[in-house]
Amino acid sequence: MYNTRNLDALASALIDLVGCMNSPRQDDVLLREAGVSLDRALFPLLVRISASTSIGVAELAEQAGRDPSTVSRQIARLEELGLVGRQPGKKDLRIREARITSAGARTIHSITAARRRLLDQLLSDWAGEERETLPRLLRKLADEMKNRQRAEPVEEAPAQTAPASKSRATRVGQKPATSSPRGKRS
Repeated sequence: MYNTRNLDALASALIDLVGCMNSPRQDDVLLREAGVSLDRALFPLLVRISASTSIGVAELAEQAGRDPSTVSRQIARLEELGLVGRQPGKKDLRIREARITSAGARTIHSITAARRRLLDQLLSDWAGEERETLPRLLRKLADEMKNRQRAEPVEEAPAQTAPASKSRATRVGQKPATSSPRGKRS
């Protein structure tokens, strides 16, 4: 039998890591360290916008895992703050893409410097080889996950319901009746 303990440990660590990274508390720590006063719902979008020359709402919403209408409002707020500007899309002039402004770039610079300081503190007791290997392996994993997501067709998942308790027939070892896709017994 295949030993899955290492995979389970990896999945558990990733769940913990994503939980920490998505924690509002972590956002507050980073923004405070950066000396930046910004709604913590906005700064991940600002970081993503700064990573591209310009980006549309739909693409940014997909990257951030948020609803496009919410992202559109949040981009409007970043624009009001002078951190992003909007311009016609490169491929489709009907789409207005967000781009970082010089004020936004200064904010990103502060956030990046703060992130480096905080990560340096976290990894201060790590061996040099560990500090060199971790980003390389995480990048490899992230790239593989992105490639898999791009390669697999997007399908709407069926609504999940709580598992029903076993029927009496199943509990006593009889073969349960099966259902057709419309819920009728066959």
